[in-house]
Amino acid sequence: MGVVSKRSVMTLFSDARDHYSHRVRIVLAEKGVTVEVVDVDPKHKPEELADLNPYNTLPTLVDRDDLSLYESKVIMEYIDERFPHPPLLPVYPVARAKSRLWMYRLERDWSPLVDTILGSKNKEHIARARKELKESFVGIAPIFSEKPFFMSDDFTIVDCCLGPILWRLSLMEIELPKTRQTQPLLNYMERLFERDAFQASLTEPEREMFKA
Repeated sequence: MGVVSKRSVMTLFSDARDHYSHRVRIVLAEKGVTVEVVDVDPKHKPEELADLNPYNTLPTLVDRDDLSLYESKVIMEYIDERFPHPPLLPVYPVARAKSRLWMYRLERDWSPLVDTILGSKNKEHIARARKELKESFVGIAPIFSEKPFFMSDDFTIVDCCLGPILWRLSLMEIELPKTRQTQPLLNYMERLFERDAFQASLTEPEREMFKA
């Protein structure tokens, strides 16, 4: 077992290319939290990570010596509660529950497709996932005409989950058609990507993704 070093500031062990780590970095940037971001190569993880996280996964957040968290949604909600301004989850229980359901649906419906496209070596599986993800986004695009953010007038934690996936569309070789139906989604993407916190959250590999 390795020796876990003492930390005086919040530390995020992050994969510079992965959308799960990216969503946490967006939350941290929105909150303006002072954090040490440790970029970790997922193929060569430091021994310290296994001591902090029994699953040895990324992202992992260490809040000084008091706490280690290692699931992206748990990390995001912890940061939102630890640093309450600006709030990224609605104040009222019903709206808060709906946001959590949207995150759950995103995790069930879209994240596995992204993981297949970016992680699988099976070309047939990749092609099927790419087609399904593109059709899903085209189908849902009109709802973005109703609110400036995802089902909300305010930027929320759901946007923090969705943004990293949309940022990786070009990397996944998915090009959304520019039609009347998709324009609300394209406008939403532009608003999202232009946010100062979103730009601050990007790693150099992620900036290169958008140029791909």
